[in-house]
Amino acid sequence: MIVAIDGPAGAGKSSVARGVAAALGFTYLDTGALYRTIALAALQQGIAPSDGPALGALAGATAIELDGVRVLMDGRDVSERIRDADVTELVSVISAHPAVRSALLLHQQHAASSGDIVIEGRDIGTAVAPDAAVKVFLTASPEERARRRAAQLGLPMDADTLKELAEDLAARDRADETRASSPLTRAADAIEMDTTDMTQEEVIAAIVELTRRAAPRG
Repeated sequence: MIVAIDGPAGAGKSSVARGVAAALGFTYLDTGALYRTIALAALQQGIAPSDGPALGALAGATAIELDGVRVLMDGRDVSERIRDADVTELVSVISAHPAVRSALLLHQQHAASSGDIVIEGRDIGTAVAPDAAVKVFLTASPEERARRRAAQLGLPMDADTLKELAEDLAARDRADETRASSPLTRAADAIEMDTTDMTQEEVIAAIVELTRRAAPRG
């Protein structure tokens, strides 16, 4: 059974998806970590963010392992490094290349075929797992998303910082929504969930309930 959780940056997808997977005993897959790993590999190998063919080849040749906690790139733990600002700055550009998305799509679909799984990203319900039993599109207000990102990064909650973060998130949204290959969009049959005034626990509980209702009986 597949639970697909999509949504823009800062909507709380990763934390919620981990919680849902833990509550249900499902595997968890953070697809954003795959693209971040390729962005890091490109930085380390000096590949230009505009070089789609080279990046696609890199994505096909890089061994990435995710166990729900750690991210290994060619056997090295890069779990923390892929969250750094220089990687975050590049990931939207690199993930927009069709060659990169095609290479990583195979990785994601292989994981999706392995059993009960919660997959979060930006095109899970539309491209990676269009037949997922449960599809949820998480959103939140720009202000709340900026606050969550500040908390995640350990940044102050002052007005200037939140304004800058909100602008960065809006730019990321535009890049994700307008890319030619698998843009960020809500699947027609996905349930949109505005989490602005919800706690993380409430969101997790709601998705767990949706999943239990959708599970085959017998």
